[in-house]
Amino acid sequence: MKLLQPIRIGDLNLKNRIFIAPLTRCRASEGNIPNELNAEYYTQRATAGLIISEATTISIQGFGYTDVPGIFTNQQIEGWKIVTNAVHKSDGKIFCQLWHVGRVSHPSINGLDPVSASAINSGGKIRTPLGLIDRVTPRELKIEEIYSTIEDYKQAAINAIDAGFDGVEIHGANGYLIDQFLCDGSNKRNDDFGGSLENRFRFLHLIISEIVNAIGNHKTGLRISPSGIANGIFDSNPVIAFEYYISQLNKFNLAYLHIMEPYPMLQEGDYLNYLRQPTKHFRNFYNGTIVTNSNFTKETAESALNEGWADAVAFGKLFISNPDLVKRFELDLELNPWDTSTYYSKGAIGYTDYPFITK
Repeated sequence: MKLLQPIRIGDLNLKNRIFIAPLTRCRASEGNIPNELNAEYYTQRATAGLIISEATTISIQGFGYTDVPGIFTNQQIEGWKIVTNAVHKSDGKIFCQLWHVGRVSHPSINGLDPVSASAINSGGKIRTPLGLIDRVTPRELKIEEIYSTIEDYKQAAINAIDAGFDGVEIHGANGYLIDQFLCDGSNKRNDDFGGSLENRFRFLHLIISEIVNAIGNHKTGLRISPSGIANGIFDSNPVIAFEYYISQLNKFNLAYLHIMEPYPMLQEGDYLNYLRQPTKHFRNFYNGTIVTNSNFTKETAESALNEGWADAVAFGKLFISNPDLVKRFELDLELNPWDTSTYYSKGAIGYTDYPFITK
């Protein structure tokens, strides 16, 4: 089984190609500090070739959800050390996903007005301490704020390495801040960060450049969603746009590029300008290692690897409910079902209490 074959990512030799996708679980302690329960959760899953951590916020401004971890205070760094030490003791490898939600936030979450490439409301509802309420219109980032945000990404990457992570994954997907700059539905700027594809790519280009210079390209990955429609994101010509963006990424020689398949799923007749199999298409535009993700089974993942359009596959829900997913795949054993009602709840239930195989 190719999923069980080793793979080299950056300077890491990984034991298999079954990765853990970044999964927001809302179990951080007060102060957005990782804790012992988080360490247990990740350690249970350390047989994965690579763990990509839950999305981890780079600044106060970057928060859009409650009880998620950060990576910008000393206390958060110390909390993550508990996690990374435990994972490494279990012979696991772990990258930290760096996150800024941009307009997908609310003042009740962090006391700040949301920001974005442009002052365009994403629409829909957002879960806040006040309950599920309408999203608010963000304010457009000033040029100086764009550069300070780039600095926040760089410092978060440095902090992640200090916390013991093996590398970082830049979260450029799912309609969050970086995606808001890449897509013309949310970026209507008329300065150096808007308009042309080159200008819309500039924000991400500078983030990658700063992080690569700080920690090395071999410790830097990127996640994108070229056919994603989450959080109101939209582009008028996503195929052409992401062909350009992905081609530009080749110059960085990143540890990997993580391309999501459509999320949410694209319905028949909707979003006809979006690719239904983006990873397969964009394989032709990228020279390095590609990780793919979203709704894969063991069989479809194995097919993607054998066909050569992905080098590793990240699993989300299957890893939530099956901490020993690698062994279950290897032995072709039945999988535990997941419980969606506990995805974003508190404590061990639905988090660290899923059963391991007994034989």
